Amino acid sequence: MDEHVAQTPSLVRLKAEQLGSQGEQWLAALPEQIAYLERAWAITVGAPFTSGSASYVARARAAAGHDAVLKIALPGQGFSDQLRTLASAHGRGYVRLLAYDREREAMLLEALGPALDQLALPPERVIETLCQTLGQAWQAPRPAGPAVMTGDEKATWLGRSISRRWERMGRPCSQRVVALVLRYAERRAAAFDLARSVVVHGDPHPGNALQALTPRAGAESGFVFVDPDGFLAEPAYDLGVVLRDWSQQLLAGDAVTLAREYCGLMSAHTGVEEAAIWEWGFIERVSTGLYILDLGAEDLAHPFLASAELLA
Repeated sequence: MDEHVAQTPSLVRLKAEQLGSQGEQWLAALPEQIAYLERAWAITVGAPFTSGSASYVARARAAAGHDAVLKIALPGQGFSDQLRTLASAHGRGYVRLLAYDREREAMLLEALGPALDQLALPPERVIETLCQTLGQAWQAPRPAGPAVMTGDEKATWLGRSISRRWERMGRPCSQRVVALVLRYAERRAAAFDLARSVVVHGDPHPGNALQALTPRAGAESGFVFVDPDGFLAEPAYDLGVVLRDWSQQLLAGDAVTLAREYCGLMSAHTGVEEAAIWEWGFIERVSTGLYILDLGAEDLAHPFLASAELLA
């Protein structure tokens, strides 16, 4: 077996297997793809990173002497949206795009340091850093090409997804929680206003914010985002994703008071309305809990759903 295939992280291999023949073909072609990109971009590809599940991501060294990161996406994982967002951002709030190959769904990205979730910082500091980084990322220009998902479509899709999973899995959280999350989803869909929308990251959790290795424009917080979804929505959507986390902290104390405190911090740092952040945060908390539970990771799903019960 080729060393690149042998070193492919287990989660990536599992995701490829779940895609059936398409994923198997992608995995089998990986050595050839890497060899081609090494020649095309004058790089030497090293060992892959162990994190991630939707792409082969590996260290690379350019012939010019600088470090970089090679990313080859699995089929159907939103490569076009990621590429469009990174290319238009030009490093403002996001990792710099050094080269790309649409046919192979590959990118060469600037090398970055550790993720924000690896630095053992207090929640308040993490929230401040994410808000500052989002302030840069939200300046990405809107796409001028094909239509992308909008915030009202996202809210509607999340509501339907939550309803289906809840019923299919035997109603693993209370009806009170689901009724509230569906009401919030309807409210966020109705509140959508294209004029007030930005290109949101879509999943700006601390693991997707990596440290810039040197100070530079667009990385004033010291961090930039990777792996954007890049759809159009109100800024509160991204902040709701940030609020979605901290389940362990909420379960260990006064959940409502602490969650309201975090929500208030985000509003203070960004000027975004607290109510919208709160509603998106609750939608994302329940949606994520049900999604993870559906994957069979009950231990990981429990904190999301248990904290949702306390916040409903």
